[in-house]
Amino acid sequence: MPNYDTLYEALGGADGIRDLVEKFYPKVQQHPLLAPLFPEDIRPVMEKQYLFLTQFMGGPSLYSDQYGHPMMRARHMPFPITPERAEAWLDCMARALAETPAPESVRKFAIERLSGPAFHFVNTESDSSS
Repeated sequence: MPNYDTLYEALGGADGIRDLVEKFYPKVQQHPLLAPLFPEDIRPVMEKQYLFLTQFMGGPSLYSDQYGHPMMRARHMPFPITPERAEAWLDCMARALAETPAPESVRKFAIERLSGPAFHFVNTESDSSS
């Protein structure tokens, strides 16, 4: 990523991450595999995602400062995360990234960076009904 030290900077810093989260969650709420996993009041989830993505993308350690070590796999264990749901999550994120001013190379790198954790959270086998 030429001209940027971090993915956080490449995505526009705090404002860029906030914008990404705002674009992402409506897609999640409309997705038939993902929507059932989220509460009706999505705002607290969005705020945690903002804090986490800020830190994960190389920005300030906002999530850890407020909640301690992310331990994201453990935090996702109560939810049935299938490979299909991981793919759906990444698709929603890719579509949200496509709506940002970030260059395609940055968007692609962001998805590559998020793919590892997305599939690391898988804790339930595929279900033909999902």
